[in-house]
Amino acid sequence: MNGLHSPGVAATLSFFIPGAGQIYNGMFLRGIFWLIVTPGLWVGSGGTLGWICHIIAAWTAWNKAPRPNDIYTG
Repeated sequence: MNGLHSPGVAATLSFFIPGAGQIYNGMFLRGIFWLIVTPGLWVGSGGTLGWICHIIAAWTAWNKAPRPNDIYTG
């Protein structure tokens, strides 16, 4: 692999396991954050905020995944 990760894979991973997509992208602290916060919000809100966290985690994983245009040669 050339160092690029698929935004779709990152989003899918984070949707099913919040934080997994961030870890896949190499953002370990951000991934750990989502792995800790999401279950807490699931329990604390009876599930409502848990779903919101799943969607936000998936979106941020997709948004932060490196893309071909992000690499500069020079």
